[in-house]
Amino acid sequence: MTVEELTKELEKDPRNAGYTERNIPPVYQINKRAKILIIGQAPGKKVEETLIPFNDKSGEKLMEWMGVSREIFYSDEIAIVPMDFYYPGKGKTGDLPPRRFIAEEYHQKILEMMPEINMTILIGQYAMKYYLKDSMKQNLTETVKAYRDYLPKYFPIVHPSPLNFRWQKNNPWFQDEVVPALRNSVAAAIYKNGN
Repeated sequence: MTVEELTKELEKDPRNAGYTERNIPPVYQINKRAKILIIGQAPGKKVEETLIPFNDKSGEKLMEWMGVSREIFYSDEIAIVPMDFYYPGKGKTGDLPPRRFIAEEYHQKILEMMPEINMTILIGQYAMKYYLKDSMKQNLTETVKAYRDYLPKYFPIVHPSPLNFRWQKNNPWFQDEVVPALRNSVAAAIYKNGN
């Protein structure tokens, strides 16, 4: 399957009709040569408007944590495949959760397109619960704290949203220990095998 075929399949899916009718395509970044895969939750409203993944304050923070420039972030080296490829809308306390069928029916097809992935960054509880399953700790904080348990395949991190400022303030170990380890892992994944 190609990215073009995948996009057409998603646009024909009746569950996505509300987006297709408004000419909103699925938002992701897929490249067969990608070394790093980022799995977040779902595009926000600003991302839906620009159709560029993580084109917001969360993206700026994520690039900082990863230690990569915007050019590298949006290059062939990095794939971005959220748990939902469309903005799910507003809920009572923030954005609605990603729709489950997207990951269940489409993620495996995408993973098969990218055989060179060396590392997958799992952002937030939806990605962690889906990919780590029973190996996830009792909550997101404990899972992020135990990031070494999931290396080298997965690297779980908190969402880089400005809304998580309080969590970061209450968990200074994240910036002190996890962010430098994430940067090292990102560099190793990109330059593995001399690339």
